[in-house]
Amino acid sequence: MNIEPEKPTIKNSPEQFAGDVWVDPIVAPHEGDQRMTAARVRFAPGARTAWHSHARGQYLHVTAGVARFGDRDGNVIEVHPGQTLYTPPGQDHWHAAAPNSFMEHIAFLESADDAADTTDWKEHITDTEYEGGNA
Repeated sequence: MNIEPEKPTIKNSPEQFAGDVWVDPIVAPHEGDQRMTAARVRFAPGARTAWHSHARGQYLHVTAGVARFGDRDGNVIEVHPGQTLYTPPGQDHWHAAAPNSFMEHIAFLESADDAADTTDWKEHITDTEYEGGNA
């Protein structure tokens, strides 16, 4: 048993995020057969991810602010503190803070067999997609 060492906050890459987004790693696998990762992710108002999917799906638990989550059908769901969103394996989606609200969520996911295949990053979302319409 051990207390995990504190890891530094990382500012996320502009290739995968628009606006200011920071991640604080919480857990990562120690052994070869472990897959669970978790991180606290903080978004400035209007900041968002690019389109992406996860090989084994993802849970996002909103802890502060107002979150927006979108899919390729143009659906945008608002999620509030205390609510958890599940995205199934392979589903293209994005996450964001509402326009006038900082947002924080905890992301939980399992790594793929090859860790490089865990998240498949795609193009940035458009303003129309962020607002809830198809591009």
